[in-house]
Amino acid sequence: MIRKYKQWMMAVLLGVSAVAVSCRSAQNLAQVKDPTMDSSQFVNITDVVPDAILEIRYFSTYNFVGARIDGYEQPVALLTRVAADSLRAAAADLKRHGYCFKIYDAYRPQRAVDHFMRWALDVNDTLTKAYFYPRLTKEEVFEKEYVAKRSGHSRGSTIDLTIVDMKTGKEVDMGGTFDWFGIESHPDYGGGNPETLEFQQMYPTFTSEQFYNRMVLRSAMLRHGFKPLDNEWWHFTLKNEPFPDTYFNFPVTTLK
Repeated sequence: MIRKYKQWMMAVLLGVSAVAVSCRSAQNLAQVKDPTMDSSQFVNITDVVPDAILEIRYFSTYNFVGARIDGYEQPVALLTRVAADSLRAAAADLKRHGYCFKIYDAYRPQRAVDHFMRWALDVNDTLTKAYFYPRLTKEEVFEKEYVAKRSGHSRGSTIDLTIVDMKTGKEVDMGGTFDWFGIESHPDYGGGNPETLEFQQMYPTFTSEQFYNRMVLRSAMLRHGFKPLDNEWWHFTLKNEPFPDTYFNFPVTTLK
């Protein structure tokens, strides 16, 4: 009788153990199958463009939220492999003219975009208003699509960047700063025409030199397969992006 009881208990314990292993395996499999957590087609930008300078604003507090953004675990920049290859070609193009890239942001996880949304809905949080959106309410920040529920950055082939003069080590004067929410950030601001490259000065504070500096960046990016954004001179997306419908959510950290 005792022997049969021991045999029965052993069978029960083995059964429970098998169920537990099965549950863990199912959880692991679910994580592997979640396409938004798959970083296998991404690369560290500095592995592909070694002379790129990184100033990852959302890892710091110097951004329109005023805090480190969710999902930015290290101050690194990631892109899909194909986008990084195109960026390398643009970098080589600019290097011949004495410039290199400075990158503010690239791949941005969906959890970071969700952080932006929480910030935008908190109307009492105006810590950075004077520095990034002095003439707008948070509602207008939404309306003008400076902040949205989805971002092309989360698809992995969008990048925010400027150029640096390699002789001086200083950023080229673009007549405006990254993440400034206003018309000054528009590529055609101040009388410039990005299509014809003509410039008719409209404001004394924005010069032809600043417009043409923007066009140097824009032209290099467009020549190598990127498309611009109408309201941000620093923002470019690979035209033939490999994941047009996937919004990734793995953290920004150095890829091994």
